[in-house]
Amino acid sequence: MGIKPKIPQSKNDDLTFVKKALEENDQKAFAHLMDKYWNTLYYVILKMVKTPEDAEDLAIETFHKAFLNLNKYYPNFAFSTWLFKIGTNSTIDFLRKSKLSTIPININDEQEESKREINNLQIDRSNPEEKFIKKQRVSVIKKAVEEMNPLFGILIQMRYFNELSYDEISKALGMPLGTVKVQLHRAKKNLYELLKNGEGTI
Repeated sequence: MGIKPKIPQSKNDDLTFVKKALEENDQKAFAHLMDKYWNTLYYVILKMVKTPEDAEDLAIETFHKAFLNLNKYYPNFAFSTWLFKIGTNSTIDFLRKSKLSTIPININDEQEESKREINNLQIDRSNPEEKFIKKQRVSVIKKAVEEMNPLFGILIQMRYFNELSYDEISKALGMPLGTVKVQLHRAKKNLYELLKNGEGTI
């Protein structure tokens, strides 16, 4: 399947198609959402697993899970945010089961993970908050990210663990580039607060 031709994106039509798929069991409506987000979801997963075959399988699995759980989606966050959260979680589970470590947040040995520091964060060394985050262990960072709201969690995941650019995140989530930067800044502050407040307990 690989990359599909892109279809025009609209910021406001996702909820309409979700409702049609959920309330009217309209499979064409869900197919529209699948066509809309296939390329970016596939690309994000491919960056994590590196092999096209696995990326395609995981993208299909993600849409299958999303379709089965549409009743659990609430429009507090964009459909794309919810979808990509499912995708990244499924991919992390896959990597764990496959004993792969192609992304820094996911390593095989739990004891090694508890000792490992988060070394790949692109931080501003003059910023004390980011310096503090840099010193934390992977296991601590991971638990804190799981406690964040879905949008903040997926932004941290995509930017620092999947190493996507701001532009790639913007396209993947269908958000303006400026909004991505602002929300990511807020996400890092939220992560810092979670880590600081939970120091020694997370």
